[in-house]
Amino acid sequence: MNFLTKKLFFVLFFGIFLTNPNNILGQSKEAKKKEQYQITCIGFYNVENLYDTISDPKKQDTEFIPNGNKRWNTQKYQYKLGQLSQVINDMGKEYGVDAPLIMGLCEVENKQVLEDLVNHKDLKRKKYGIAHQDSPDHRGVDVALLYRKEYFTFIAQNSHVLTYPSETNFATRSQLVVTGLFEKDTLSFVVNHWPSRRGGERKSDPKRIAAAKLTRSIVDSLLAKNPKAKVMVMGDLNDCPVDNSVYDYLLAQEDINNKSKDGKPILFNPMYQMHKQGMGTLAHADKWQIFDQIILTPELVAEPEKGKYHYVPKSAKVFMAHYLKQDSGKYKGYPFRTYVGDNFMGGYSDHFPVFIFLGKKI
Repeated sequence: MNFLTKKLFFVLFFGIFLTNPNNILGQSKEAKKKEQYQITCIGFYNVENLYDTISDPKKQDTEFIPNGNKRWNTQKYQYKLGQLSQVINDMGKEYGVDAPLIMGLCEVENKQVLEDLVNHKDLKRKKYGIAHQDSPDHRGVDVALLYRKEYFTFIAQNSHVLTYPSETNFATRSQLVVTGLFEKDTLSFVVNHWPSRRGGERKSDPKRIAAAKLTRSIVDSLLAKNPKAKVMVMGDLNDCPVDNSVYDYLLAQEDINNKSKDGKPILFNPMYQMHKQGMGTLAHADKWQIFDQIILTPELVAEPEKGKYHYVPKSAKVFMAHYLKQDSGKYKGYPFRTYVGDNFMGGYSDHFPVFIFLGKKI
């Protein structure tokens, strides 16, 4: 057994899924018997305010210090790191796949909290590398990408600042682009945390449209260099797959055979059907919404080349392990949060994480 099979991948005979109620492949019984795939997991998680305990005068972080409103301290910080480590370790496990090769994150304060996370005793053996750049966001939260250094060779990263000229004091999370080599595949990731719906969905919508336009320009620039570029857009978009920002401006849809007005390729959004089925990564007033999404360029869903990785059909999942859910009360079934207001709940996040599988025939 080689090191890939031992440490990162699980060789999946399609027949395994015959008795699995969450069949992620949806293929015929005959095909399942004949084909074998090698699978890896790609995930994203809004980790809900992963701050350190030290005040930074350049950021609005005073609620997350020991004498702030939330009484945030070292004990709570270390506890949260342990909670997040558990989640990352468990993603994909029910399908026999090891912790994600790639893990996008948002709502992280700085690189130090990422260093503390990947070096936590429960996660350190996964040997995650970190891609991160500071954003101008007023609250001081950023996006980041973790990658398993044993298998993914980092090539480059850059950060794109989102501007909104009609609002002079506007500042939000930058969009992080990371490119690297996974076996024979070059993969790029655009990690996002689009502007929130604060002030109302309709009033704030133009800001998310501006974010979608920036994301689309990044993807278009990568496709201009290589029309077969394998790019994954991931993030908390603060909009659902059917909303204008995602569907019409990012051009992330359910069918890549659709035609855009300007001839740009349609991106595949595996979360579209999940949204139609009423699933979500967070809930408000008993309405579930999929804000957290992973979106793919056409090459990742095209007929795969031999020995190349592609999206495994129907593998997109919202990770809702029982421990991630509120287990009682008015909000039973909702994400089990770290805080509700200034009350420490001891949970994980106000979002569920999402993941997909990439696979190749072997």
